[in-house]
Amino acid sequence: MKQPSGLAIQVVAAESATLPRYASQEAAGADLCAYLPEGPVSIPSSGGRALVPTGLVLEIPHGYEGQVRPRSGLANRYGVTVLNSPGTIDSDYRGEVKVVLINHGDEPFEISHGQRIAQLVIAPVVRCGFIQTETTSNTERGEQGFGSTGV
Repeated sequence: MKQPSGLAIQVVAAESATLPRYASQEAAGADLCAYLPEGPVSIPSSGGRALVPTGLVLEIPHGYEGQVRPRSGLANRYGVTVLNSPGTIDSDYRGEVKVVLINHGDEPFEISHGQRIAQLVIAPVVRCGFIQTETTSNTERGEQGFGSTGV
């Protein structure tokens, strides 16, 4: 598959770690894989959690972030998802990328070395200034939230 020609991300990868890769030509997220060379990890059912290493250190350019998102197939088939979704990898972070997974399913879920566990989306970041004020402008919606536009 042809690699995107846009932004280049420098990656330090542990031995036998899998670099992020896009599963299809138009995929927005690159797959992140588990780095478990010592053997599989089991996540208990009904709310069990695991912090799963990837064996990767990313150098995300200033002005961008990495968003760690669930894989829809794991969520649909097994009830396994990213707990702090989306997780954020800041451009100044230089530690190993790890993924917090939670198992909402009825059975324990085993993760193996090299298994795809999440997606990584690289996105631009806009930083802004926050200005304290006494009021904000009026809109038709106003203070209506949490389902006010329909469910």
